[in-house]
Amino acid sequence: MSIRSVTWSLFCLPSLVVAMASVANAQLPTGWRAHDWDRAEATVVTPGDAALPVPPPSDAVVLFDGKDLSQWCDNEGNPAKWIVKDDVMESVPGSGYVFTKQAFGDCQLHVEWSAPQKVEGSSQGRGNSGVFLMGLYEVQVLDSFENRTYADGHAASVYGQYPPLVNASRKPGEWQSYDIIFHRARFTADGDLLSPARLTVLHNQVLVQDNVESLGPTSWLQHYQYSNTPEQLPLSLQDHGNPVRYRNIWIRTLKENPRPLPTTPYRTDVIQLASSELDGYVGEYGNVRIGREGRHLTLNMGGRPMELIAHTPTNFSVRYTAITLQFEHDKDGKPVALDFMMAGDTSRMERKVDEPAAEIEQEEGMEEEDMEVEEDVEDEEDMDEDDEDDDMDDENNATR
Repeated sequence: MSIRSVTWSLFCLPSLVVAMASVANAQLPTGWRAHDWDRAEATVVTPGDAALPVPPPSDAVVLFDGKDLSQWCDNEGNPAKWIVKDDVMESVPGSGYVFTKQAFGDCQLHVEWSAPQKVEGSSQGRGNSGVFLMGLYEVQVLDSFENRTYADGHAASVYGQYPPLVNASRKPGEWQSYDIIFHRARFTADGDLLSPARLTVLHNQVLVQDNVESLGPTSWLQHYQYSNTPEQLPLSLQDHGNPVRYRNIWIRTLKENPRPLPTTPYRTDVIQLASSELDGYVGEYGNVRIGREGRHLTLNMGGRPMELIAHTPTNFSVRYTAITLQFEHDKDGKPVALDFMMAGDTSRMERKVDEPAAEIEQEEGMEEEDMEVEEDVEDEEDMDEDDEDDDMDDENNATR
């Protein structure tokens, strides 16, 4: 049995009958029952004008470019029975789901679709289809423009689980887009669920699913429980009896660990300098300042001070960064300059000359002399005032 046949078996009628009989009144972990008519529908928003079609990036796999269905087949691997005309692929009612010949796991998927311009039916019978990630997790396709239905069955819902955050649907017959970020479920070596599948969906460039965790593979009325699945499975599009059109479908595979680990580990050759040694580095070097906080030096470039780690008496690094400082000392062992190295560039920074101690002492002595002169002047002024007071007393006595 092919992978597509295994996936297709999830949707077979006997399974649905069992599900209906056993969980008709069950609630989801969200607290809602599946397809609860009382669940509030999403607020309607009008999406902005879209520049469709969106061209695929250079690393994308183009699944449909308007030419043929060479990338697609039915659930048994036979040629897909959908039709291609006017550069679009259209579902043929009763022809069955179509599956990609290639399997995918974590991905970024772009799909453009259009519900029939002629409005026929209502609720779930109007422009219904679906995009199934790995053939298991459905993002609903539906004509949701002024169409009342249950909240978790609207366009861009994670079907039967999460309604869209808003209803960003366009009018029937207009082209719409889905941009989906999908991360598959992870399982332990024993097959136990490690982390559920996650989906982020933008409908017509509007965020409608924000990294939601799927409750399990999609089914009608009840999601299936997680079971260990391959890391990659074919993508599928649903035939739900309506002639929904698709175009410009492309997909990007997302790497398991997109950001490589560093090849150069943190340095472990750390030394501790004495307090007297640390004080010798403190000062201005070009447009940076070397300071001291407790038992370590700091680098201040205008923001908050960053801790320096000493590897040798001349070589330091800034904690958590790739910045390196290489100090130069004079013959007396005093730092006089540093090389600031970052991102492949090296900047030479000379230490600003400290004011000589003798000049400082001389200035302090002059300041003390100035203070003494000012005190003498104030004493003389006080004496003059006393003499004036005595003269006035003598004149008053003489008058009497």
